[in-house]
Amino acid sequence: MRDGLFQIVLGGAGVDYFSLCLDGLCLGGQSVLHMIFTCRLTGKRQKPWHFALYFSLLCVLELTFSRLCPGGGIVPIGAGVLALYGVSRLALGNRRPVSWLAAVLAFYISQCSFGVVNSLESVVFPRFVGRPLLYPLLLAALALFFALCAGCYAAALRLLDRPQDGQTPYIGLLLLPGLFFFAAQLYILRTSYSAVSASLPAEEIPRHAALLFLQAMGLAALLCTLYAYRCLCQGFQAQAALQSLTQAAQAQKTYIAEARLRDERTAAFRHDIKNHLSVLDGLLGGGRLEEGRAYLKKLDAASQSLSFPYQTGSPVVDILLGEKLGLAAEIPAEVSLVLPRPWGIDDFDLCVIFANALDNAIAACRSVDGARFIRVAGERQGDFYMLIFENTCGGGPLPPAGTGLSNIRSAAEKYRGAVSAEKTGRLFSLHVLLNIS
Repeated sequence: MRDGLFQIVLGGAGVDYFSLCLDGLCLGGQSVLHMIFTCRLTGKRQKPWHFALYFSLLCVLELTFSRLCPGGGIVPIGAGVLALYGVSRLALGNRRPVSWLAAVLAFYISQCSFGVVNSLESVVFPRFVGRPLLYPLLLAALALFFALCAGCYAAALRLLDRPQDGQTPYIGLLLLPGLFFFAAQLYILRTSYSAVSASLPAEEIPRHAALLFLQAMGLAALLCTLYAYRCLCQGFQAQAALQSLTQAAQAQKTYIAEARLRDERTAAFRHDIKNHLSVLDGLLGGGRLEEGRAYLKKLDAASQSLSFPYQTGSPVVDILLGEKLGLAAEIPAEVSLVLPRPWGIDDFDLCVIFANALDNAIAACRSVDGARFIRVAGERQGDFYMLIFENTCGGGPLPPAGTGLSNIRSAAEKYRGAVSAEKTGRLFSLHVLLNIS
């Protein structure tokens, strides 16, 4: 999809085969670079049929628009963007925002690289028209075009954060500046290279030098934008990590305060146990059995208040379950969880997992009417332990992963684990797999 100088200097009938081969090399190289860039940006595996499909689409577009739009222009390039978007969406299975961004960036970089090379061609090549040296120079220009594209693609991939589960975070933020850069580059190409003569006047050289500078600045502006995007993502990630640490620290403070309070109550109960036993002995010794039974029930209730409502084998989890589910007493909860001891999972990470999972479950239940419930379970699978959180939710689609789920995933990955979330009807299920070996 190159226009301009090639069509002028290769206009003779004797070089049609060379022109055809050059166009084929250009299309083939662009299809390979575009697909490699798209696959690496989205984390998808490259397959040969992806390249074949995209190359075939480019060839069809080239043949179609060479007749409809002989001078090239915006329409053929726009069709190429749509073709790459379609392959990314349908063949690779990527989401819409990242598919659009990959297509726009791929074509912007290739067109901007073409503009840089074309500026050089417009200054150097006219003096070689009709000479045998023109053909190796054209091949060298094509190689320079591919090298510049590959370098810019590599720099863009280095600056862009790798996707998580095929999703690049905050990727939509890049779409608008990418479209702006792309539109500006198309305007430069369309207005400045629509006609090229075999002889270049001396006064035109500064203009092409200025165009070369502008297009090099366009590439630099894109890379600076991608760098700013990476810094923004790192800031969001640091903020999420800080929120996770704050939440875990608050859970630890709650655990310490609750443990201290229960310890004080236990000490007071133990201090008074002799008096309670003396009273109970007096009631039973005096034959006052009913009063003795009533007093014994009070003692049992007092002892029960000293224990946690849920016994999982982890005091941290016991307190978190009691606190979170106690604040949501209107939601029926079922806990069937016994954690192995020892199992190598830090209490700090347990706070992150359970606090975020329970907060999300309670919020989802409170957003729906009718029957609702929360279920927490766990089961051991060899060297792994599976935590299961289930709750009722609304009937809409599964929402995108938020900060809470990202914090859970980060905690699980520390133990070579994994997290999966699925929604079936009005039931949301979260599975957290932890390596406890």
